[in-house]
Amino acid sequence: MVKSSGSDDARALIRSLRVAYSATPTTLKAVYMGMVGSFPFNSFLSGELSCIGTAVLAVCLRIQVNKENKEFKDLPPERAFADFILCNLVLHLVIMNFLG
Repeated sequence: MVKSSGSDDARALIRSLRVAYSATPTTLKAVYMGMVGSFPFNSFLSGELSCIGTAVLAVCLRIQVNKENKEFKDLPPERAFADFILCNLVLHLVIMNFLG
C-alpha cells in the first residue's frame, strides 16, 4: 500500500478544483456581460461567487468523505454532508443579500 503524501493531496485538490471550475459557465457569463454592459455587475459577481463557492464546498465534502483520508477518519459522512448543506445555505444567503 502506497502512502499518500501531502503534496499528492494538494495536487488532487487543485485538479478537482480545476475540473469543477471548468464545468461552470464563467466564460459565457463574462462574454454576455461584455456585450450587454456592466450594469448588472452585482449579478455577475454573485453568479461567479456562487459557482466557485459551491465547487470549493463540493471538493471539501469529497475530501471529508474519502475513506483513504486519515485526517477525517473520526468524522461520520452524515456530519460532513450536514456541514456541506449548512455552508451552502450560508453561502447562498450571502449571495442573495449581495444581489440586493
